[in-house]
Amino acid sequence: MRHFLLPTCLGALALTAVALVPFQPAQAQQATPAPTADAAQAEPFKLPELGYSYDALAPIIDAKTMELHHSKHHQAFITALNNAAKTDPSIANVPLEELVANAGQRPAAIRNNAGGHWNHTFFWQIMAPEGQRGEPSAELTAAINESFGSMDEFKKAFQTTGTSRFGSGWAWLIVDADKRLAVTSTPNQDNPLMDVAEKRGTPVLGNDVWEHAYYLSYNNRRADYLSAWWDAVNWNKVSEHYAKAIAS
Repeated sequence: MRHFLLPTCLGALALTAVALVPFQPAQAQQATPAPTADAAQAEPFKLPELGYSYDALAPIIDAKTMELHHSKHHQAFITALNNAAKTDPSIANVPLEELVANAGQRPAAIRNNAGGHWNHTFFWQIMAPEGQRGEPSAELTAAINESFGSMDEFKKAFQTTGTSRFGSGWAWLIVDADKRLAVTSTPNQDNPLMDVAEKRGTPVLGNDVWEHAYYLSYNNRRADYLSAWWDAVNWNKVSEHYAKAIAS
């Protein structure tokens, strides 16, 4: 009968072991402590909220693309920029616009990631859900007509610039030094505010032509993406940018 006694004894020991485990009431569990001021200072650059849901621009830009673009791609630039700030703490208190403006004087890690952070923050603002996009202001419309001949001609110029950008980059509508509108483009995460830009100016509208901005819905059809994107543009915000640019 010894082969019956061994499991019985083990079962009793197991029950005893379970009984010896002290009960911990739920209220005794400690909450996760709030981030300290030092931890917050360690990450001076934060991911901005979109201001609308990931599916708010569908079907122009699908929800999955928006989620990946915002929470993964944009966040990656911020994470890398915060890591750069650990190496060079002096940049933690420098406004993002200043980091961008002096990009040519900074290491590549700061130029690329500060540019990526600024560009995407700007990009989210110049799109809006249906019913919140408005129309170009009278002042912006007049300036577009003066510089390009018509809104249709402006869109053609913008689309040609965006389509012909080799590799990854951005297409922009800017106010240049003469307070006139111009269409330009920049490679990678550069923008027209940078001291390294081929044509400098103040962006009032811009479109991300990296493949991650459109590939899930449009595959390699960048021109189709650029054409459809106009239906997502927040003309209220673009008009606001234009008014500030010509007033500065």
